[in-house]
Amino acid sequence: MPAGRDDDALTWDGDDDPTLDVGANPTAPGDSKIASTDAAPGDRAGTGALPEGFTAVGKGSEDVPGRRVDDGQDEIVEESRAPMSNGALIGLGIFGGVYLLLTLGWLLGAGRLQFVAQLFLDPIAFQITLWLAVAALPLWFLTVLWLTRRTATWVRFALLGAGAVLLIPWPFVLAGAAL
Repeated sequence: MPAGRDDDALTWDGDDDPTLDVGANPTAPGDSKIASTDAAPGDRAGTGALPEGFTAVGKGSEDVPGRRVDDGQDEIVEESRAPMSNGALIGLGIFGGVYLLLTLGWLLGAGRLQFVAQLFLDPIAFQITLWLAVAALPLWFLTVLWLTRRTATWVRFALLGAGAVLLIPWPFVLAGAAL
């Protein structure tokens, strides 16, 4: 017989929350007995019904007793995805570092070309284009992260790689930091 939650080595405030008792069903699959007779009147753990204020959603929620249905329409809830793997998180960190270096490359490379650019552009126009070029990489990175939340990981990394190649800081590559 399994021990109750009071026999745990550590107890914390809120351990008596009925949503913590998942998967523990005292009845066997073929048993016709639905609830234990020694359960407290407010205890619903043995009945399989949800605690008051909770709603069953997803596959198989039609079979849950005490399921709330509003006017015959079920509640639509977003599908939850599995968290990213460690490799994906490390890859995002590497891409974040690459994008940071490329941003610094734009800042240094374009800043060194300010004297030459004044021959062709108004100084205000040069400042605007400089800061747009510097902001392009972080904006690309954040936009890809935002728009690929629910897509495959390879799509996210392909778009991040494409952005790193497309937004290479050419002033820095061609002229270097020391001009």
